[in-house]
Amino acid sequence: MKPADISLTACSYTHVLEIISNKWTALVIYSLENGTIRYGEIKRRIEGISQKMLTQTLRQLERDGLVNRKVTPSVPPIVDYTLTPLGETLIPYMRMLKEWASEHYPSVQKARESYELCEEEDVVRQLES
Repeated sequence: MKPADISLTACSYTHVLEIISNKWTALVIYSLENGTIRYGEIKRRIEGISQKMLTQTLRQLERDGLVNRKVTPSVPPIVDYTLTPLGETLIPYMRMLKEWASEHYPSVQKARESYELCEEEDVVRQLES
């Protein structure tokens, strides 16, 4: 038997997905692509993100070395976020994924609709027989 050529521990795709697969991660990275912004501005830019999820996502990105966090002491504290040089290297690839989605997502939607229709027809045939 041929050994597997895709390993969860060694596959680069797995490593990338581990970093960016959270649905909020890409949106947070996009919100930071034009420079430093404050926490509240990130939250305003990303529709539907909760404070808890934004905080968790930013902490993970900071942990991964993709985001810098700067706290300016004041009342309330001013917290600014910016992409690190490592984080900035993701931007061209994220843009390519975004372009792919813009170009091809309608085809994905059509395929899904077609699949669902076939599934429904199969269920009807099974019920009729």
